Amino acid sequence: MNYPVWDVPIIGSGWVIGIIAIFHTLISQFAVGGGLYLALAEHKALKDGREDWFPMLRKHSKFFLIVTGVFGAVSGVGIWFAIGLANPESTSTLIHNFVFGWAMEWVFFIIELTAAAVYYYTWGKIPNKLHNQVGWLYAVASFLTLVIINGILTFMLTPGDAWIEVAGTGAEASRFWQAFFNPTYFPSLFLRILVCISLAGIWALLSYSRMNDDPQTKAEMITWSSKWLIPSFVLMPFFFAWYLASVPEVNRQLLQLGISTIGSGAFTQVTRIALVVVMTTATIVGVVYFFVRRAPEDFSFGHGVAVLLLAAVATGSSEYARETLRKPYSIARHMYSNGIRQASVAQLNQDGYLTKSHWTRRVEGDAQTPEVILAKGEAMFRGQCLACHTETGYRAMKKYLKGRSNESIANLMKTLHDYKSDSPYRAYMPQLAGKDDEVSALADYLDYRVNGRESRIAQLMKAREESEKVVEAR
Repeated sequence: MNYPVWDVPIIGSGWVIGIIAIFHTLISQFAVGGGLYLALAEHKALKDGREDWFPMLRKHSKFFLIVTGVFGAVSGVGIWFAIGLANPESTSTLIHNFVFGWAMEWVFFIIELTAAAVYYYTWGKIPNKLHNQVGWLYAVASFLTLVIINGILTFMLTPGDAWIEVAGTGAEASRFWQAFFNPTYFPSLFLRILVCISLAGIWALLSYSRMNDDPQTKAEMITWSSKWLIPSFVLMPFFFAWYLASVPEVNRQLLQLGISTIGSGAFTQVTRIALVVVMTTATIVGVVYFFVRRAPEDFSFGHGVAVLLLAAVATGSSEYARETLRKPYSIARHMYSNGIRQASVAQLNQDGYLTKSHWTRRVEGDAQTPEVILAKGEAMFRGQCLACHTETGYRAMKKYLKGRSNESIANLMKTLHDYKSDSPYRAYMPQLAGKDDEVSALADYLDYRVNGRESRIAQLMKAREESEKVVEAR
């Protein structure tokens, strides 16, 4: 069970993860592509005898070390902190299933951080060839961290039939490699490599835009850096098509629905996000062409910030779309986004969701006492709804249920509980687990929170108060 629940007002716990993850992804993928960038740039400078490149590369390596070693590492810790609070069950599954993968990733990460520091602090202090080899060591180590992390991230969308067969049996680790090299592993890896290469060029544009000591060299390096965006713009559509072909049909339905109804304006959320990615990417192409390729000497810090912000929007949107494709699961076909295992729902429906809960408020009275019903409903809301919804902010229950009667809300809860094959909610909402009285309590709690004095519970309270007044009067 997903307890204790992390209740983040207004934005919800999911967006805390999202904000940190977007920031971290923008930096972590720069860490991978940027390592290759520095190694290749220094190799080119040594090969072509361009010693005028070295001062700017040294400054860029300092910028690289600070951004990736400080902000990247801190945001990475922030992600672990946030996901552990927001969805401890999913986090626990990832840790236990990929414990040796995480261990390997941390080894490469330590090598990566060490090599980055050595690379910057040994400029001009060790032979150039050896210094370049340190850069290549960093590039290899950072690439291997991507190789490992990609396997774990893609597992959440496509864990594969082999792993699903043993999920929940305690033998999940025996299918480590099948889960790691899952159906979307390779297309996702190549997509991320292209993004890493592009971000290496974009961050380099930002870094060089601040350097004005040698305008001619600055223009040359900005032009060279802009070429790092070409592979993505040429190859991204092909790898993206490969990725979509690897995604299960059920996960593609929302995107396909939005595309097929685009003429009527019936965009799905995934489709809107995909369009944002396309538009921001096209804008980056325009900015790079008009402000870099045509006049690199005039490329300013403001231009660099603008390109980076566009890249942040494109990166964030693509990550958001990837997360949305996985709904209603945090681990597809195994664990719902609220931390309930799909295989456990039937048992919870029989025994009760709150049977073993220590987090239900203790209230005196029988099962029909309004306060008891509200306590049960609140525990159901916090355990099964709060992972994705808030009361008044993001995906607000008050917004979705505004104007609905108690009967209408109860019917909606029953629809989510029955979870029939033709239910429209199956595409993006988990099955509501629990006994009938718990489901009813949740409906009453939501009715009370949305409709206040007009709710059924409020009317029961009022009737009880009036009855007590009559008794006292006698």
